[in-house]
Amino acid sequence: MTDFKALILAIVSPLVEHPEALVVTPQETDRFYEYRLTVHPDDIGRVIGKQGRVAQAIRTIVYSVRVQGNKRVRLIIDDRPAKTLE
Repeated sequence: MTDFKALILAIVSPLVEHPEALVVTPQETDRFYEYRLTVHPDDIGRVIGKQGRVAQAIRTIVYSVRVQGNKRVRLIIDDRPAKTLE
């Protein structure tokens, strides 16, 4: 299977000022391969972009990769601070 975590990090790392704070957490459900992207609070605007255009472009690239089977890929960009995730 394609390494979606590496793909997401390769796309997002050049966009942010704090690439060391990027965290991609994979989770598999019945219907999806979910990847939750968490970024530094100062970088959330850079990843989402005006009217969500950057986030939509990232999702378009990630979703275009073929996956075997019936499951689909879902990218969740978490805009909450890291403290509230626990």
